[in-house]
Amino acid sequence: MNFKENETEDKLRGGYYTPPDIARFLSRWVLCGRPRNLLEPSCGDGAFIRALEGLAISALEITGVERLAGEAAKARRAATRLDARAARIVTADFLQWAQKQLDAGTSFDSVTGNPPYIRYQYLDEEDQQLSEQLFDRFSLAFTKHTNAWVPFVIACVALLSPGGRLAMVIPSELMHVLHAGSLRAFLLQQAKRVLMVDPNELLFESALQGTVLLLVEKKVDPMETSEGVAVHAAPDNSFLNGDPEQLFQAAKFVSGDVLNGKWMKVLLEPAELAVFEKARSLPLVKRFQDIAKVDVGIVTGANKFFLIDDDTVVKFGLEKFVKPMFGRSEHCPGVVYDEAVHEANRRRGLPTNFLRIEKSGSVSRLPRSVLEYIKLGESQQLHTRYKCRVRSPWFSVPSVYSTPIGLLKRSHNFPRLIFNSLGAFTTDTAYRITPLPDGPDAEVLVYCFVNSLTALTAELEGRHYGGGVLELVPSEIEKLLVPLPPLLPDLKQLDDAVRAGTCPMELLKAQDEKVLTAVGLSEDESVLLRQALIRIRSRRHRLLGETLKEKVE
Repeated sequence: MNFKENETEDKLRGGYYTPPDIARFLSRWVLCGRPRNLLEPSCGDGAFIRALEGLAISALEITGVERLAGEAAKARRAATRLDARAARIVTADFLQWAQKQLDAGTSFDSVTGNPPYIRYQYLDEEDQQLSEQLFDRFSLAFTKHTNAWVPFVIACVALLSPGGRLAMVIPSELMHVLHAGSLRAFLLQQAKRVLMVDPNELLFESALQGTVLLLVEKKVDPMETSEGVAVHAAPDNSFLNGDPEQLFQAAKFVSGDVLNGKWMKVLLEPAELAVFEKARSLPLVKRFQDIAKVDVGIVTGANKFFLIDDDTVVKFGLEKFVKPMFGRSEHCPGVVYDEAVHEANRRRGLPTNFLRIEKSGSVSRLPRSVLEYIKLGESQQLHTRYKCRVRSPWFSVPSVYSTPIGLLKRSHNFPRLIFNSLGAFTTDTAYRITPLPDGPDAEVLVYCFVNSLTALTAELEGRHYGGGVLELVPSEIEKLLVPLPPLLPDLKQLDDAVRAGTCPMELLKAQDEKVLTAVGLSEDESVLLRQALIRIRSRRHRLLGETLKEKVE
């Protein structure tokens, strides 16, 4: 977990200023709508104000809002150089200012900007309350996992006049994170068309945050039907020199079920989407929630204390209090965790032991060496951590059990299940998976889970961040599609292939020929699924070259 005191000043204030060519492109697009006025809700030092220089803005009234007085002064100086009808920069907290404008019925024909990217827990208490009030105002589901940019965009869309245009730089996670679900729903309710221009490269390296250019055209009549959402993939920045209006009008907008929940399916080509929908309807393709139960791993509150190597076990005489465990990718080189893998991890000095001191009897009866280890943890204030202090004694971890299958929370290429033949414990860096009574055998599920359809579903349902790692939470795992043909799995062969470092796409191709073919998909249809997987996964990695290197056939 990241703590506020460990973050940079830029990250705490969400300040990542927009490159001039990006600001210019977005400004040119909103001006195509011939607005009478323009709002810049987080103008910083005036990047979007300067972007208006030399453009046809003689009839335009400009309002900028900036919280920091020093930055507002810079934006104000930039505004004086504009040939606009009027320009004013307000020093204010935007969320507070926006709610007053909404109360007064104020609206703007156009909005441009780059909202702050600040985690909810890093916001001050007033902004947290303002964010929640804004969600309540529009009857949107609120979560404390949100980020400052989400209520910012909601407020801006609400302030937009009917038929108005909004153009902003926002995190690409708009398409897939759960906490942006309310914003996605609000955009579909309010907007006639939504275009996301998806640059191949990170615009803000220091933010470790993938971004898109969000172009929104608001409905003239709230009752008119939305034309939906489109994504324009930009392999380079040459689009910035083109006509933004032409780009917008040429976009292929999609609507309907594709936009239910997350928007990742918009990235699929029509032929790919058709195969995906066909696969979903096949009788031998199951949703994960219909075949297995997902539970979080053991929550210790202090993994470094409870997950220990052999040297620590010997030093403190903990032999009678430890059980085998795994919880990291380095623990699991294949798809099977057995005695041989566990012993290999021990020889490498990895933390393979889970400390389990059961809640029974008097603490004083514990061996002296064990008490010394407990005191060591207390000297590090571990007993004051939330998950530790809410249980008594703090070093006795609840909900300790193993399951026949594990699933690491995060993956690089594609997620894989781990057949836990050793019965090892897993921490909350992994999930505990149990096949349902009428579901498949554990070995069958682990084997069939490795295929392009399941991997593609994980990309569409999961979430990722600037570092390119795919992460899944239980509600997303439950939506994964898993083909379950009647076959005898060769789990050893699959385990050997994964451990040998077989090229991910070659491995999936081999699995597809066995698994996907057996549930009713043709070879050409499997190729389309792998093609979609490569493109979307490469987008996550932000490595276009990887797409060119890998083969789908």
